[in-house]
Amino acid sequence: MRKAMAASAAALTLAFALTACGGPATNAPSKEEKPVAGGDLVIGRDGEGTTLDNTNTNFENYSIAIFQQIGESLYTTTKDGQTLEPLLAVDMPEISEDGLTYTVKLRDDIVFSDGTPVTAKDVKFSIDADTAGAGDGGWGFVNNAIDTVTVVDETTVEFKLKHPWAPFVADLSMFSNAILPENYGGKSKEEFYKAPIGTGPFMFKEWVQGDYATVIKNPNYWAEAPKLDSITWRVMPDANTRKLALKSGEIQAEQITDWSSWDEMSNTPGLVATAFPSTELRYVGMNVERPPLDDPHVRLAIAYALDREALIEAVLFGNGEPANSIIPKGVPFYNPDNEGPTFDLEKAKAEMAASSVPEGFTTTMLIKSGDATEASIAQILQSQLKELGITLEIEQLEATAQKQRRFATDYDIAIGGWTMDIPDADQWTTAALDPDGSLMSAYTNYDNPEIVALNKQAQTENDPDKRAEIYKQLQADVTKDSSLALMYYVPYGWVTSDKVNDFFVTPLGYVDLKNVSLAE
Repeated sequence: MRKAMAASAAALTLAFALTACGGPATNAPSKEEKPVAGGDLVIGRDGEGTTLDNTNTNFENYSIAIFQQIGESLYTTTKDGQTLEPLLAVDMPEISEDGLTYTVKLRDDIVFSDGTPVTAKDVKFSIDADTAGAGDGGWGFVNNAIDTVTVVDETTVEFKLKHPWAPFVADLSMFSNAILPENYGGKSKEEFYKAPIGTGPFMFKEWVQGDYATVIKNPNYWAEAPKLDSITWRVMPDANTRKLALKSGEIQAEQITDWSSWDEMSNTPGLVATAFPSTELRYVGMNVERPPLDDPHVRLAIAYALDREALIEAVLFGNGEPANSIIPKGVPFYNPDNEGPTFDLEKAKAEMAASSVPEGFTTTMLIKSGDATEASIAQILQSQLKELGITLEIEQLEATAQKQRRFATDYDIAIGGWTMDIPDADQWTTAALDPDGSLMSAYTNYDNPEIVALNKQAQTENDPDKRAEIYKQLQADVTKDSSLALMYYVPYGWVTSDKVNDFFVTPLGYVDLKNVSLAE
């Protein structure tokens, strides 16, 4: 047996630029207040999730932010988002010579928030439950290579794979593979997820849909106890409302969606603005089941009509950079030299001339109401597409309703985004390009058999150099007919009260709150 490396092979060969998108920028004042244990952190955000079921694909960023304070996986990533390390496991797994058997040893000092000890049976149940969810449109597609999960003893689990699977250890770090009580602690699945129990630093308290969700300190946390007493996420769809709430102290943190206020917030006494390096990609998604968006020429015309530099200046106020690849910057196997579509009206017109609708057509873009960034993007795109004879109508819906329509692929065109959850490209390439990957190709219904085959080839290739070549080809080939018109890479812009100490966001978007404290 040999020990698994503490990083995905790709992460060892490709460095992550911590200065992505300009790197961290802050106006942090010197703090004379002393941090104190305790306190209630309130975070404002523009929408909310629909479930706390971490195996469900409707479980996305709003829900993930809450659940990651409650549930923990066998492995996690370091603060730079590139390297895997044990969390609930004692060490990296032992791997058989044929690469098909992984043996994981569990820590023996972990209990759930209700005080129940965590055993290998809980691990088997949790991983199997996630895997089973793939058939219902869940995140379990990341476990497709697993054949069996076997309990060896109280603290040892053996995973047998159907075939080599390069991202396996990274997949075990996914939120969907968090370790939960066997058989949901005797509850039904539906009942359990109304108030989920995990091993994390915080435990669930309540969720009032449309208003707020709260977690409180876990008194049985197995590691160093968190400093905060509670965290509350408040639903505040309007960006200006959140800005005023920050200034008044009603909330202590928010992730910026309206970059027009970035400079103002950066220079507001009592506030700290930080642009954290990210793996966030923003794009215009096109539903290929809605003619004429099923025509690759039409999709390419739209991609070439996007003036990315103008978008970055107009909506991000310079805080971003054009996206050139389906793989986000800072993710293993990202190719900085990939030549994705850039702004070129002549090429856009040529693609339209070769399309099924050379004279143009009318389509609708679905955006979130109250989101100044999405409104600006839609208006700019509306103007740019006129040059091609495309009439773009704009439909605005409240954030949660817009998201539900997009997840149901009930739209023509919509703005989407992705942030990596693991340090391996496979999670996103499968979600974005494989219609069987449970996300229906980023909710666009895109299906290109050649691209799917390349993606599967990369999944089963353990040699990092060979994987790099496969992903290089995939990045190049998908630009020819992609359902995603890539816009830009953008940092995570967070504004916090200067009373918030040790607030940190990893490049994978994980808001690490267990070390946060509030000054008096």
